[in-house]
Amino acid sequence: MSKWDKLLLRIHTLSGDLRFEEVKRVLEFYGYEMRQPRGGSSHCTFRKPGRYPVTIPSHEPIKKVYVELVRDIVEMEAGENENN
Repeated sequence: MSKWDKLLLRIHTLSGDLRFEEVKRVLEFYGYEMRQPRGGSSHCTFRKPGRYPVTIPSHEPIKKVYVELVRDIVEMEAGENENN
């Protein structure tokens, strides 16, 4: 199993030890662009044309609610890739 597959498996199982860089890598793979926080905020916003923005704090480990958001994005993007 590749590192990428292991990372996706950790997201699907809602692992409690995901790092921000791992979440960032997954979202960027699916075409989201990260916008740096302004004014001292620790929250980064990921944007993709035609999608709602996703805001995730850069604290570690990533809380379960944010991992669920990323899991939903991965499932949605994977489903769209199968349809095309």
